[in-house]
Amino acid sequence: MKIKISILLLFSGFSLLAQEQLSLENLNGFKDPSSNWKIVGDVIADRNIRVHTHQDPEPEPLSKKEKRKQKKVKEAVHPIHIEPGTGVLFNDYSFTQKDHLLSKWEHGDIKLEMEILIPNGSNSGIYLQGRYELQIKDSWGVMNPTSYDFGGIHRNWEEETSKKFLGITPLSNPAKAPGLWQKLKIHFEAPKFNDKGEKIANAKFVTVLLNDVLIHSNVEVPLPTGGPISTEETAMGPLMIQGDHGPMAFRNIKYQLLEESNVTLSNLSYSTYKGNFKGLEELETANGTQEKSAKLIDITVINEEDHYGIVYKGKINVPKADDYVFSIGYTGGIHFTIDEKNIATNNSSDSEENLEKTVSLLEGDHIFTLTNIKDAGWRAPRLGLSIATKNTKPKIFNAYDSYPPKINSVSPILVNTEATPRMLRGFVSFEGNQERLSHTIGVGTPEGINFVYDMGSENLVGMWRGNFVDATPMWHSRGNGSFRPNGSVLWTFLNQPLSALNDLQSPFPKTGSAPEFKSGGYTINKENGLPIFKYTYKGVDVENRVYPNDKNTHIINEVHFSKTGESNWYYKIASGKAKQLADGSFDVNDHQFYVNVLSGQEPIIREVNDESELIIPVDGSTIKYEIIW
Repeated sequence: MKIKISILLLFSGFSLLAQEQLSLENLNGFKDPSSNWKIVGDVIADRNIRVHTHQDPEPEPLSKKEKRKQKKVKEAVHPIHIEPGTGVLFNDYSFTQKDHLLSKWEHGDIKLEMEILIPNGSNSGIYLQGRYELQIKDSWGVMNPTSYDFGGIHRNWEEETSKKFLGITPLSNPAKAPGLWQKLKIHFEAPKFNDKGEKIANAKFVTVLLNDVLIHSNVEVPLPTGGPISTEETAMGPLMIQGDHGPMAFRNIKYQLLEESNVTLSNLSYSTYKGNFKGLEELETANGTQEKSAKLIDITVINEEDHYGIVYKGKINVPKADDYVFSIGYTGGIHFTIDEKNIATNNSSDSEENLEKTVSLLEGDHIFTLTNIKDAGWRAPRLGLSIATKNTKPKIFNAYDSYPPKINSVSPILVNTEATPRMLRGFVSFEGNQERLSHTIGVGTPEGINFVYDMGSENLVGMWRGNFVDATPMWHSRGNGSFRPNGSVLWTFLNQPLSALNDLQSPFPKTGSAPEFKSGGYTINKENGLPIFKYTYKGVDVENRVYPNDKNTHIINEVHFSKTGESNWYYKIASGKAKQLADGSFDVNDHQFYVNVLSGQEPIIREVNDESELIIPVDGSTIKYEIIW
């Protein structure tokens, strides 16, 4: 048997299933919203002032004179400022305005993501199906989180033993400082019931990520948590946001409702080929076996580890017109067609990837072919196919052994601090996937405040709380010399932060381009065991000390100079749009982090090459500032 293939090379990138964006132009997506819920343009919460919450006692009745006096005080110290506009959902909590907010739509299985801004001391919760609460709370700096902290799955308050649920603690605490936007991503599976209405599977948080850190994985919740809309479990229910515990802001709420897929395959058959195929076109002259019927795609039917080809044919039975996402995992090379139209091709024999392609299909049967070759002995045979839509979960059409789920067969090599600081030299990828820095050192403290310092530019480039680093890429097998911060990293900026500038429109030099810049390594501070970084610039000796603040919640950067009186010198302390706050500190990049100068200098906000910067004039006196996130 011979086949004819028309080759068309497609570079297919990873595509995400479409999500619904919950409009925050108005409150139309919510059921009978109360007056405490508002649509606003922005929320600015003073990180230093605690807000009133449900834990505070209700105020005593006041006389008119006392009310006027209290009003003046509140106006002077009110912790929350609202800017008009749209795009932000705000719970304007008070003792008399504190109702919950329910979505008009209901959900079963769902993927949900949002950004949340938590004022100092405030508290709320996201209730999946109105019954299973994921706690939202100002938990900044909490070393040992419980189920009551941000990301915890809350307990219920039942007395009967069989109905008690004591809550589940998050794996770690990557929570940011109050007043900053924080990212929450939830994959939730609703409880399942049989035809008799009997529960056959518990509700489950498949994954929960807080600020891109995994805090829950495959956690079952056997009973509703405290404060649900009903203690009766159901297949569908509304999303509920708690309103009676404190003020809170939300934005960029996106969701994907997931159903079981009704797509099927029929008339599935395959032919196999043996040979050292380097390209898909070589199958044109190859002799294959007689076609055999199959129930699933299964690469193991070849009984070969390498030097093979296989062609699957069949019909895709589509229940309704929609955009269908085809995910094809393979080793070697592939060619995939539907109704004789090319969908994806990689004319290779030694690749390995999982590519996705979205195809609009009408209701009915569609003929497909899936061709795979491999001539790469170092790769295991793999071939898998799954189909999904924006509202259905991926349905797998391959045997387990044909494309098993990726399991990390390598135990991670984690480096943690103990009673003293820990340092590790190695490569680091800035922001995880951007420029690779080759002269970096990771520094971990016993208090869990960690940072990465680039000795090539003498710059503090990243910081995070929690565990120190994952050194698996560095030490496993031959290694590549790199490590990964083991937490949610606040990345700062690249290149040299200290420079003499011709004028305020001149950019800071790129790493390695300043001729009078020389790194001097570091010594160890005997008082705290942390490195003191040393370098020379234009004949001036500079020392850089990075250390946690007294409360171990954030980083202080202290820069010392051996001379004073240098002109037109500047030190960059932040990159990003900065806005000065009432206390003199700066909010950077739309509530992503704060910078506060402790040494008295007046920072300058400037725009250079489409980049906003916060810089300090250097006169030789010590520069000391804190980065709060």
